Amino acid sequence: MSCWSFWWRPEKRRPAYDSVQIVAGQFLEGIAYFSYDELRTATENFSTSNKIGRGGFGIVYKGKLRNGLRVAVKKLAVASKQGQHEFLAEINAIALVTHPNLVRLIGCCVEGTNRILVYEYLENNSLDRSLLGQKDTRIRLDWNKRSAICVGTAKGLAYLHEETVPHIVHRDIKASNILLDKSFNPKIGDFGLAKLFPDDITHISTRIAGTTGYLAPEYAVAGQLTMKADVYSFGILILEIVSGKSSSKADWGGSDKFLLEWAWELYERGSLLELVDTELDEYPEEEALRYMKVALFCTQGAARRRPSMSQVVDMLSRDIKLNEKQLTAPGYFQDSNRLGAGPTPSKKSDSGYQTSSEPITITHVRPR
Repeated sequence: MSCWSFWWRPEKRRPAYDSVQIVAGQFLEGIAYFSYDELRTATENFSTSNKIGRGGFGIVYKGKLRNGLRVAVKKLAVASKQGQHEFLAEINAIALVTHPNLVRLIGCCVEGTNRILVYEYLENNSLDRSLLGQKDTRIRLDWNKRSAICVGTAKGLAYLHEETVPHIVHRDIKASNILLDKSFNPKIGDFGLAKLFPDDITHISTRIAGTTGYLAPEYAVAGQLTMKADVYSFGILILEIVSGKSSSKADWGGSDKFLLEWAWELYERGSLLELVDTELDEYPEEEALRYMKVALFCTQGAARRRPSMSQVVDMLSRDIKLNEKQLTAPGYFQDSNRLGAGPTPSKKSDSGYQTSSEPITITHVRPR
C-alpha cells in the first residue's frame, strides 16, 4: 500500500473563560476552576436524573452553569489513587489538545478528595447509544451521517497521533467514546486512559486498559502499546458503524462468530455487502465496500501492516482503489473461558460520556 500524508490545522478556539486560573499554585491556561458547590448546583446535587454515563472511573452528569452554558460533568471515583499533582498534570496535557473532532475540556474541580472534569455538552450523546443502543435511544443515521462520523473520528485520531507533541494514544476508542453534537459531527471523548508518546519512543509497556472487543491482540497479550492499537480499535468501530451492530455480540451468520470474524469470512467469500445495516435503505455500494475494506486493513494481525491514521483518512475520503494484495487476515483474541469462540464481549455502558471500563487480562490469542 502506498503511503499518504494528510494534515489538518485545528480550529483556534476561544476558551470558555479568558482568564488564566491558578489551582494549587499551578497555572492552567484556558481552563476554568469550579468549586464543588458550583458543580453540585449545576447538576442539581448530582441527581440521578441528570446522569448521562458511567464507567470504571466515575459517573458523568449533564449540568447547566450559572451563565447558562450546558456542560457534561465527570465526577471521578473517590477511590481513585490519582493525587492532585498528577490530576493537574493530566488536565494540562488535555487542555492543550484542541481539534474540531475532540471533545473540549472546559474546566475542573480539585477540592479535598473531589476530582471533577467539566466538558462541553453534546446534544446527541454517544454513537453507542444513538446507533447501537436500545431501540428507544436509537437515531436513524443515513449513510452520509455514518460516513461523516467515520471520517471525522479518523481525523481526530490522526491529530492525536501525528500533530500533538508529545503524541497521544487514546487507548479506548469505541462507540461509547464517540460523542455526537447537534449536527451529528463526531468528537472523541474520554481521555482517562490516554498515554503520551515522546518522539523517541516506539512503544510503551503498560498495564492493559481499555474495552474488550476493541483491543488489538498485541496490546491485549503483551501490554505493548503503540498507535497501531488505536488503529485496530478504529477498524472495529468502522465495522460497527457500517453494520449497525455491536462488535461484542456473537451471533453473526447464524453461528458463534463475532463481527470481525464474520466480516473477514464475508470478504473471503466476496459477499462483504451482506454486512451492511439493513436499516440503510440507500447507500453507495462501492463506498461502503471501501469503508469495510479499510476496516480490515486497520485490523490486520501484524501491527506493522496497519496504516497510519492519516493514511486511513485519505483512504476513507478519496475514491481510490485499495491494494488488496497487501491485505492480510485480521488478528483477534479470546479469553480462557471462551476458547474457540472469538473475542470476549465488551463491557457495555448505559450511555455516552462513559469513562473507560476496568482493566482486563487476556490469556489466549488465536490469529486468523
